[in-house]
This record gives sequence, C-alpha cells and structure tokens, in this order.
Amino acid sequence: MKKLLVGALAVCLTLGLAACGSKVAENSVFGSDDLPGKTIGVQLGTTGDIYASDYEAEGSTIERYNKGADAIQALKQGKVDCVIIDEQPAIAFAAKNDDITIIEEEFTVEDYAICLDKSNSELTAEINGAIADLKADGTFDQIIANYIGDDTKGTCPYESPEGTDRSRGTLVMATNAAFEPYEYYKDQRIVGIDAELALAICDKLGYELSIEDMEFDSIINAVTSGKADFGMAGMTVTEDRLKSVDFSDPYTTSKQVIVVRK
Repeated sequence: MKKLLVGALAVCLTLGLAACGSKVAENSVFGSDDLPGKTIGVQLGTTGDIYASDYEAEGSTIERYNKGADAIQALKQGKVDCVIIDEQPAIAFAAKNDDITIIEEEFTVEDYAICLDKSNSELTAEINGAIADLKADGTFDQIIANYIGDDTKGTCPYESPEGTDRSRGTLVMATNAAFEPYEYYKDQRIVGIDAELALAICDKLGYELSIEDMEFDSIINAVTSGKADFGMAGMTVTEDRLKSVDFSDPYTTSKQVIVVRK
C-alpha cells in the first residue's frame, strides 16, 4: 500500500495537481475592472500582450505564451485567471472548449494591417491599391464570409482568376499560423482570412505567394531583414511597431476580448 501511495504521489508531481483531481479555482474576472492583481495569459508579442502589460503596474502578472492555444490551455488548467486575445480566435477557441467563455465587455478596438519594410514604399503603395480594389469589387467581403458568419462560412473560398499573370516573381508573407480564422493549418496547408487576402493581393499585382510560418514576435524581424516581403498575421498598427516597419492601409477591424473559465 505504501508503494502505491508513493507511486501516486510521484504521478501527481509529474502531471501536476490538476491531473490528480485538485479543483481549478472558480473564475474571478468578470470585466476589465477585475484585472489588477490577476494573472493574465497572452500570446507573446501581440497587442493583447501590449495592453495586458499596462496592468503590471497594478500588481498583475503577465504569462506570455508562443501560441494563443497555449494561453487558453493554461486558463483551463487554472494557471492564469484570464486570457486577453483577439475576438475571432477567441470565438474559435470557445467553440471548441465548453469550459471557457468570452466576457461581453469590449476590451479594445483595433485595425489590422500588413507590415512592410520602410524601404519598400513602392510595394506598400501597390498593396494599398490592391486592398482598395478587392474591397470595391466584393472580393474582400467574400473572403470574410468564408470564415466568419453562419450563412456562407466555408462555402465561398477565394479562387484565383483563370489565367492570372504571376510573371513578377514571388512575394514572401511572414505569418504565425496559429490564429484561426486569420491564419491556421488545415489539411497541412495554411489557410484563413489573411492567407486568402494575401493570395488575392498577389493575384492583383502579378506575383506568386509563398507563406512562411514563424513565431509571432519574429515577423517584424523577418520583414526588416529581408527574409519576408511583408508580414500579415492579424497585426495591429502600434506606435512601437511603427518605429521598425511601415503598415498598409487597414484591411479590417477587430477587437481584443477577455476569455475566462465558466
């Protein structure tokens, strides 16, 4: 019996107390007013990370994860009190995990744009023109509808027009493919709103598209070092990022939300 108890204790120490039946603490975050003093999970380098960092001066602890999914898992295990993350990925996580929920309060509103090296103003101008055209002809609305909403979701993927000219070469897009529905893996391919929009932009401009997956906080360095032509990963324009890169015109608006345990 003693050997069995010692063995069980070893398993608990290896797997963590939650695996041995300890109860995860009840939710104590019901709005932004409750964030001071809490442990907040974020994806490293995102705007959620930036906004959460403001609470460190109020006694909060920020736990940073390479992937949003890792932050959500930490929330489920009781390692953090909440997660601050973009709305659409939060909706995707909540749909797959019935033990978490999104607080209705709107935390922040933000614009997503494409980041480019400051020396590449000509390409920035071309991309801005392509974004405007794709919004005007309805292509952008089609791409959004293929990933968000109930009526057309999954039924209207973007397809390159027949005979598309790609004679100008290849543009490399840096992304973090763990951000559904903007970029994520499906059938071993990177898909999502950003992936389809990037393809549509390249089709307009006469380029092939190559997508490189990397950690989110490596994207700007990839762009400024020339390893990628542009970065696209649900990226918000911030004053700090503008010190390193330029941004295209915004292509969509999103918001940060707070995810908690039910």
